[in-house]
Amino acid sequence: MASSIKSLIEENVKTSMKERNKEKTLTLRMAISEFKKEEIDKQVDLTNEDSIRIIQRMIKQRKESMSQFIDAGRKELAEKEEAEITILKEFLPEQLSEEEITSIVLEVISETGSTEPADMGKVMGALKSKIQGNADMGLVSKIVKENLSA
Repeated sequence: MASSIKSLIEENVKTSMKERNKEKTLTLRMAISEFKKEEIDKQVDLTNEDSIRIIQRMIKQRKESMSQFIDAGRKELAEKEEAEITILKEFLPEQLSEEEITSIVLEVISETGSTEPADMGKVMGALKSKIQGNADMGLVSKIVKENLSA
């Protein structure tokens, strides 16, 4: 069985500590901390899907922080956030391209018989199981909107 994302990150923490890569060690320890917090809050062992969702949430938070730092003229802090995003992205499955997402969106729209923006929830629900973890859901939502209002 392939090792879980959580155990992969734990192994990478050990490696980054040996390499004295302080930035990577801190970032991965934050991820492990988020995993443990989620396990305690929900009283369950995390699945790979849960781990992916947590990493995506962490990346989204860093993107928001990065945007705020750029707006505030704090380039060094924005670069730190960007470095953390790069480290976290290593542990996500390969992301779908915009063309692949569009293709899947069009397929689901025809499967569900959706034709108008009011059907967005139905389309997003059907898409979630197909591409969760393999695409930025913000981008997916944008593509769905474009194709439902066309």
